[in-house]
Amino acid sequence: MNRMKLWFINLKFRRKILFICIIASLFPIIALASFWYYQIQDSLMKRENENLSETLNQAISNLDYKVNNYFNIINQIVWNDEIKKGVTAEYINNFEMYQFYQETLVPQLRTSLSLQIDINTISVYSDNQMNPHGKFLLPLSDVKEQAWFDTIVNTHSPTLIVSAEDRTFHVLCQIFDRDYSKTNIVHMDVSYNHVFDTMSSLFEDNFGLIILDENKKPVYFYQDLPGDVETLSANHLINKIEEGLLDQDYVYDQASLASSKWTAYLYRPKGIISASTSQLRMTVIGVVILCISILILAIFLLARVVVRPLEKLARNMEQIEKGDLSVTVFNSGTDEIGNLIRQFGIMVVKLKDMINQVYKSKIAQQEYEMKALQAQINPHFFYNSLSLINSKAIMSGQDDISQMAQLLSKFYRTTLNKGDNIISVKGELENTTSYIEIQRMMHSNSFDVHYEIDDGIYHYNMLNLLLQPLVENAINHGIDHKENPGKGKVTLIAAEQDNELIFKVMDNGCGIKQEILDTILTTETKGYGVRNVHNRVQLYYGTGYGLVFESKLNEGTTVTLIIPKEAENNKNN
Repeated sequence: MNRMKLWFINLKFRRKILFICIIASLFPIIALASFWYYQIQDSLMKRENENLSETLNQAISNLDYKVNNYFNIINQIVWNDEIKKGVTAEYINNFEMYQFYQETLVPQLRTSLSLQIDINTISVYSDNQMNPHGKFLLPLSDVKEQAWFDTIVNTHSPTLIVSAEDRTFHVLCQIFDRDYSKTNIVHMDVSYNHVFDTMSSLFEDNFGLIILDENKKPVYFYQDLPGDVETLSANHLINKIEEGLLDQDYVYDQASLASSKWTAYLYRPKGIISASTSQLRMTVIGVVILCISILILAIFLLARVVVRPLEKLARNMEQIEKGDLSVTVFNSGTDEIGNLIRQFGIMVVKLKDMINQVYKSKIAQQEYEMKALQAQINPHFFYNSLSLINSKAIMSGQDDISQMAQLLSKFYRTTLNKGDNIISVKGELENTTSYIEIQRMMHSNSFDVHYEIDDGIYHYNMLNLLLQPLVENAINHGIDHKENPGKGKVTLIAAEQDNELIFKVMDNGCGIKQEILDTILTTETKGYGVRNVHNRVQLYYGTGYGLVFESKLNEGTTVTLIIPKEAENNKNN
């Protein structure tokens, strides 16, 4: 280990770069080649899956078509009123019975047999007191010992009884008897080989197919696998399917028959696909060797041409990374590396200015948000409101108590806004109207309020706690100091104009002196005043937005808030 370390230390720098780059590049090349190979193999697997799915769906559709034909044929017999009457009738002589056989039963069954050449026989088994007639009418006692008998007599829909082991295919259905006086079962014996004749030729070779009924019993099983693949029995295959292990060694697809509760599984060995990619593996190895050779040559040339200026750039970048933004890099060259170094130096200067600007903006934003938080949790307003609630309770004014509690609840819910700085316009207006109603109760309804609100702007978003400070100023500094005659009035207007939202808070109070009005948005205040609102708006939305004041002494003041429309982001406020 020490020898290797010493050997590496004593290597020339360019050779070190060459050695490191080769070692570092081998892994991506090999990983890329492996990824490419496995992507292609995965693509082949997907194509095989699609091929299996298309083949299986076509085969199942064909089988569904056949089964539906059998169901249609047996339903024509089962729901034939003349046959139903004939097999449930009480016969007084053999002539009437013979007449039923010759004119109704036998022609209908022979017609049904002629429709499908793969139907061997169609028989009716009856417990009516009737004479057997060839294979067309037989006594019910002949089939009472069959395993399927109890199932058939308890249903009136066609039922498939199919066995892969016995290679039998039967369709059975009971003839519905409204009076339940007689039991009659129509039995159709279908050629098993004719039904499944196309299933063994879905592919030329190397595939397997098993179809299971609703009880997980095989109704068809075919397998043609290469010699190097384990041959599966039907039971072994069913166990793999139930345990979810079939996809370990096989590519497979499954589909269900629409006409019955059967499920088909078509599978092919994965080894077939892997064998087809052997040529691809050799190609990938050749490409990897070629890429490594080209890479060695490119790294050698790169080390000679680029190492020196990049080393200088790297040292300066390390200093920048450590936080030393006073570093500048210069280079007299005019090639790409020289331009890169010069642009890097310019970037460092701009980065320094940008960090300073962002840092100052962040400090300002934090100060405004801190004052907003302090205003949100103002204990004086909260305790004064609770005192008023307590007074109303003593005076047994329960309606007022309820109203005040609801307003306080809504006000603090929308004010705190779960700690979020963004709220919907609807939530901000609810917060403001709650505050106004609380103030009216605290002022014994000594002033009126008027709302002109366009409810079409409710779904937009805005900064939290912008309107309440404006209303607070209108009441505390306008209405409360009103000297002109008449009752005080606060008007709140909310509307949209082009791509902007316009909010106005108007009062008919004492007004503002011109010298105060000129500096109202630049004067420092102790509380969360209009200056803070104005600065928050401009910091968040830009300098084109904010507050506009208009006032006349002893007539009133109008404050206009202008912000851009901002779509709601599926938040509930």
